[in-house]
Amino acid sequence: MTKHVVITGANRGIGLGFVRHYLSQGDKVSACCRQPSQASALIQMAEIYGNLNILQLDVTDDASVKALPQHLNDHTIDILINNAGYYGPKGEGFGQLHSAEWQKVLAINTIAPLMVTQICYPMIQKATDAKVVFISSKMGSMGDNQSGGSYLYRSSKAGLNAAVKSLAIDLSSEDIYCAIFHPGWVQTEMGGPNALLTVTEAVEQMTQCIEKLDSESSGKFLNYDGQVIPW
Repeated sequence: MTKHVVITGANRGIGLGFVRHYLSQGDKVSACCRQPSQASALIQMAEIYGNLNILQLDVTDDASVKALPQHLNDHTIDILINNAGYYGPKGEGFGQLHSAEWQKVLAINTIAPLMVTQICYPMIQKATDAKVVFISSKMGSMGDNQSGGSYLYRSSKAGLNAAVKSLAIDLSSEDIYCAIFHPGWVQTEMGGPNALLTVTEAVEQMTQCIEKLDSESSGKFLNYDGQVIPW
């Protein structure tokens, strides 16, 4: 059955990989990005696939988020993938931290995914066995942290994990399942060219896990291949 998949941060990297995957399956995709007119890869794909809709969305702009249901025509959402993220400035160790930049990272990585999910909630409720996906990072794992540093990014992803754990519990009675993924070290602008996984490899494995997502796995912190990651 054809699904409607909504993806944030869809103009490049992992987000674009998800767009390509679901379009290839024949699903309807709403690809959200900040500047659709400059999303050349999405524009090219839209010329090939009639089931791709490119939408303007700035996940940290309240007005932009509130307008999303109107842009989606309040259609049912079967899968929402909160992919948009921001690492922040690299190399800012303890002693060089700046609160404004930290707040920006938290706004994009921790708060925005939940606000987008909240505004989409009525459309998610219309689906049968809806899936809500959050792209996190193993760097948000406190149990896995052996190297320190990366205060901004680590804390933002740890906060996201905590929020989604609560969300999974709150939505469990409605058969809405939540997935928290570490996508692996992927060859993207953030991951760099020496990363171990291609976008296609990471997306293919995550989408297999998304397909199997159920009440038992909802709310768990998962590696891209489905292995559980310690909090």
